[in-house]
Amino acid sequence: MPEYLTYVWRPVPGKRHAFPVAATKLAPEETATAYCGAEVEAAKLHDLNEIAWILEPTCMDCWKHLADNPPTR
Repeated sequence: MPEYLTYVWRPVPGKRHAFPVAATKLAPEETATAYCGAEVEAAKLHDLNEIAWILEPTCMDCWKHLADNPPTR
């Protein structure tokens, strides 16, 4: 297991996806790609409210990808 954060979960419209940490540093107009392949505007990865975390279900494709390919150092 890495000693530092390599991915983040973010609720975007539809599901809560996992993204590489680098996706949180993209310019708002750029496209961020989740581990499942879903693409969203990078702006949607910021300014999240607590309700979004509750309402959006976890993307099981992202979860499976991370479970099958654990981050390394």
